[in-house]
Amino acid sequence: MRNRREVITLLGGAAAAWPLAARAQQPERIRRIGALMSLDADDPEDQLRRTAFQQALQELGWVEGRNIWIDYRWWGGEPARARAMAKQLIELHPELILAAATPGLAALVQQTLTIPIVFVAVSDPVGQGFVASLAQPGGNATGLTFFEFSVVGKVLEVLKQIAPVVTRVALPFNPATPSNIPFLRSIEAAGLSLGVELIKAPVRNPGEIEAMMAEIAREPGSGLMFLPDPFTVFHRDLIVNLAAQHRLPAAYALRSFAAAGGLLSYGVDITDLYRRASPYVDRILKGARPADLPIQQPTKFELVINLKAARALGLTVPTTLLASADEVIE
Repeated sequence: MRNRREVITLLGGAAAAWPLAARAQQPERIRRIGALMSLDADDPEDQLRRTAFQQALQELGWVEGRNIWIDYRWWGGEPARARAMAKQLIELHPELILAAATPGLAALVQQTLTIPIVFVAVSDPVGQGFVASLAQPGGNATGLTFFEFSVVGKVLEVLKQIAPVVTRVALPFNPATPSNIPFLRSIEAAGLSLGVELIKAPVRNPGEIEAMMAEIAREPGSGLMFLPDPFTVFHRDLIVNLAAQHRLPAAYALRSFAAAGGLLSYGVDITDLYRRASPYVDRILKGARPADLPIQQPTKFELVINLKAARALGLTVPTTLLASADEVIE
């Protein structure tokens, strides 16, 4: 009898423990988020950004396919396309959306005031009406700003140091990108102080980029400065090649241009911004509100000089500038 009671007890205990074991073995709930990216899935720069973002999420315990799923959409530097891609993501009903650049954020906030948004590389979110303040965003969006307008003067200054013969600088920009306007205003004072004539050059497609650069090259003492615009980033290989072909000294706001063969860049490490966006995604998925998460501003800017490009243009980079560069590409 005692053996029978022991068997029943053991079986009863096992039955009670079985639901607990089954629950413990159930897979984690997968959290679905969206990502509205500014370039293209095959773009090496975009791949770097995605890798940095996902690796940082993994360090926080979010592993794609296990407890998180990321739906990506790309708008290829075209603001009009950003609106269509934003609509696609919103229709998937994600718990959160990562937004790249100003047009991406603009496309999302026009279509949703409820889905949390973490933005990356947005210029002047307060001035453009996306948030109430940097300290208290107050709505459904928060994230990391990209560029201080005063920095564009530094880009122009470095260009003049490397190419002192430059007396007129064209500023190509896409009129469809609203953040370009304050950039253009902020650089006017720098142009006056450096004795450089600034020429605003609106471009909307590759054909206009080619025509603009050919026209600028006809005047001696000409150079180029490209604003931090996803449209020009998307076409950076074309731009860098044309600058070399027309022998135009050109300065850029992003490292990817210098890495592609451009003369110099001075600006924020974009890949690092994607890495730093992950903790905000983590906090929001765990219950934090975007309205309460202060917007982070850039603290580090990097100067990259491409010596090969300088030599091809017959330019000598001052040793003091080389010493202060964060990276020198041979």
